[in-house]
Amino acid sequence: MGKAKHDQRQSGCAVAYGLDVFGDKWTLVVVRDMIMWGKRHFNELLACREKIASNILADRLKRLEEECVITKTQDPENESKFIYELTPKGKDLIPLVLEIMVWGSQHAPNSDTPAELVRWVKKDRDGVTKAILESLEKNEPFVRAHEFL
Repeated sequence: MGKAKHDQRQSGCAVAYGLDVFGDKWTLVVVRDMIMWGKRHFNELLACREKIASNILADRLKRLEEECVITKTQDPENESKFIYELTPKGKDLIPLVLEIMVWGSQHAPNSDTPAELVRWVKKDRDGVTKAILESLEKNEPFVRAHEFL
Protein backbone atom coordinates (compact mmCIF):
# COMPACT_ATOMS: atom_id res chain seq x y z
CA MET A 1 0.00 0.00 0.00
CA GLY A 2 1.35 3.43 -0.99
CA LYS A 3 1.83 6.49 1.12
CA ALA A 4 -1.06 8.89 1.62
CA LYS A 5 -1.16 11.71 -0.92
CA HIS A 6 -0.37 14.33 1.72
CA ASP A 7 2.78 12.38 2.69
CA GLN A 8 4.02 12.61 -0.92
CA ARG A 9 4.06 16.40 -1.07
CA GLN A 10 7.50 17.84 -1.65
CA SER A 11 7.40 20.67 0.86
CA GLY A 12 5.49 22.06 3.78
CA CYS A 13 4.80 25.31 1.92
CA ALA A 14 1.16 26.37 2.35
CA VAL A 15 1.01 27.87 -1.16
CA ALA A 16 2.36 24.65 -2.69
CA TYR A 17 -0.21 22.65 -0.70
CA GLY A 18 -3.03 24.89 -1.92
CA LEU A 19 -1.88 24.50 -5.51
CA ASP A 20 -1.69 20.71 -5.06
CA VAL A 21 -5.34 20.69 -3.97
CA PHE A 22 -6.93 23.21 -6.33
CA GLY A 23 -4.19 24.55 -8.58
CA ASP A 24 -5.85 23.92 -11.91
CA LYS A 25 -8.68 25.73 -13.65
CA TRP A 26 -11.25 22.97 -13.37
CA THR A 27 -11.04 22.38 -9.64
CA LEU A 28 -11.82 25.99 -8.80
CA VAL A 29 -14.54 26.12 -11.47
CA VAL A 30 -16.24 23.16 -9.73
CA VAL A 31 -15.88 24.83 -6.32
CA ARG A 32 -17.13 28.14 -7.78
CA ASP A 33 -20.25 26.47 -9.18
CA MET A 34 -20.96 24.82 -5.85
CA ILE A 35 -20.46 28.10 -3.96
CA MET A 36 -22.15 30.57 -6.29
CA TRP A 37 -24.75 28.43 -8.05
CA GLY A 38 -25.48 25.80 -5.39
CA LYS A 39 -24.75 22.97 -7.83
CA ARG A 40 -24.82 19.60 -6.09
CA HIS A 41 -25.19 16.91 -8.78
CA PHE A 42 -22.73 15.68 -11.40
CA ASN A 43 -24.90 16.75 -14.35
CA GLU A 44 -25.40 20.23 -12.88
CA LEU A 45 -21.63 20.62 -12.52
CA LEU A 46 -21.08 19.18 -16.00
CA ALA A 47 -23.27 21.93 -17.44
CA CYS A 48 -20.83 24.70 -16.54
CA ARG A 49 -20.38 27.37 -19.16
CA GLU A 50 -16.68 26.53 -19.53
CA LYS A 51 -17.64 23.10 -20.99
CA ILE A 52 -15.77 20.76 -18.66
CA ALA A 53 -15.36 17.21 -20.00
CA SER A 54 -17.09 14.50 -17.96
CA ASN A 55 -13.85 12.60 -17.29
CA ILE A 56 -12.15 15.77 -16.02
CA LEU A 57 -15.13 16.56 -13.80
CA ALA A 58 -15.14 13.04 -12.37
CA ASP A 59 -11.41 13.32 -11.65
CA ARG A 60 -11.72 16.72 -9.95
CA LEU A 61 -14.67 15.59 -7.83
CA LYS A 62 -12.68 12.55 -6.75
CA ARG A 63 -9.67 14.74 -5.88
CA LEU A 64 -11.82 17.19 -3.93
CA GLU A 65 -13.42 14.31 -2.03
CA GLU A 66 -10.01 12.78 -1.25
CA GLU A 67 -8.87 16.16 0.10
CA CYS A 68 -12.04 16.44 2.25
CA VAL A 69 -13.13 19.61 0.42
CA ILE A 70 -16.43 17.98 -0.59
CA THR A 71 -18.50 14.99 0.45
CA LYS A 72 -20.31 12.60 -1.85
CA THR A 73 -23.53 10.96 -0.67
CA GLN A 74 -26.21 9.00 -2.42
CA ASP A 75 -29.22 11.10 -3.37
CA PRO A 76 -32.19 9.80 -1.34
CA GLU A 77 -34.58 10.89 -4.10
CA ASN A 78 -32.70 9.06 -6.86
CA GLU A 79 -30.35 6.26 -5.82
CA SER A 80 -28.50 6.37 -9.14
CA LYS A 81 -27.33 9.95 -8.41
CA PHE A 82 -24.98 11.43 -5.87
CA ILE A 83 -25.04 14.73 -4.02
CA TYR A 84 -21.79 16.64 -3.68
CA GLU A 85 -21.55 19.16 -0.87
CA LEU A 86 -18.82 21.41 0.47
CA THR A 87 -17.31 20.41 3.79
CA PRO A 88 -16.22 23.05 6.32
CA LYS A 89 -12.78 22.84 4.65
CA GLY A 90 -14.46 23.51 1.29
CA LYS A 91 -16.49 26.40 2.68
CA ASP A 92 -13.23 27.94 3.84
CA LEU A 93 -12.52 28.48 0.12
CA ILE A 94 -15.37 31.00 -0.20
CA PRO A 95 -13.17 34.05 0.54
CA LEU A 96 -10.55 32.79 -1.94
CA VAL A 97 -13.15 32.37 -4.69
CA LEU A 98 -14.51 35.84 -3.94
CA GLU A 99 -11.02 37.38 -4.11
CA ILE A 100 -10.30 35.67 -7.44
CA MET A 101 -13.67 36.89 -8.73
CA VAL A 102 -12.89 40.50 -7.75
CA TRP A 103 -9.39 40.31 -9.24
CA GLY A 104 -10.71 38.72 -12.45
CA SER A 105 -13.50 41.27 -12.79
CA GLN A 106 -10.88 44.03 -12.71
CA HIS A 107 -8.51 42.43 -15.19
CA ALA A 108 -10.55 40.21 -17.54
CA PRO A 109 -11.35 42.10 -20.74
CA ASN A 110 -14.85 40.61 -21.06
CA SER A 111 -15.82 39.99 -17.44
CA ASP A 112 -19.55 39.47 -17.03
CA THR A 113 -19.42 39.37 -13.25
CA PRO A 114 -22.20 41.64 -11.97
CA ALA A 115 -20.72 44.97 -10.86
CA GLU A 116 -23.15 45.05 -7.92
CA LEU A 117 -21.71 41.76 -6.62
CA VAL A 118 -18.13 43.00 -6.99
CA ARG A 119 -19.00 46.20 -5.11
CA TRP A 120 -20.65 44.17 -2.34
CA VAL A 121 -17.61 41.91 -2.00
CA LYS A 122 -15.24 44.88 -1.87
CA LYS A 123 -17.41 46.61 0.75
CA ASP A 124 -18.37 43.63 2.92
CA ARG A 125 -16.50 40.38 2.24
CA ASP A 126 -17.65 38.86 5.52
CA GLY A 127 -21.28 39.73 4.78
CA VAL A 128 -21.08 38.14 1.33
CA THR A 129 -19.46 35.04 2.80
CA LYS A 130 -22.24 34.82 5.40
CA ALA A 131 -24.90 35.20 2.68
CA ILE A 132 -23.27 32.43 0.63
CA LEU A 133 -23.17 30.13 3.66
CA GLU A 134 -26.87 30.84 4.30
CA SER A 135 -27.69 30.00 0.67
CA LEU A 136 -25.73 26.75 0.91
CA GLU A 137 -27.65 25.82 4.07
CA LYS A 138 -30.94 26.42 2.23
CA ASN A 139 -29.72 24.56 -0.90
CA GLU A 140 -30.45 27.60 -3.03
CA PRO A 141 -28.17 29.27 -5.57
CA PHE A 142 -26.56 32.34 -4.02
CA VAL A 143 -26.48 34.21 -7.34
CA ARG A 144 -30.21 33.71 -7.94
CA ALA A 145 -31.21 34.33 -4.32
CA HIS A 146 -29.58 37.74 -4.52
CA GLU A 147 -30.80 38.49 -8.05
CA PHE A 148 -27.41 38.98 -9.69
CA LEU A 149 -28.64 37.57 -12.99
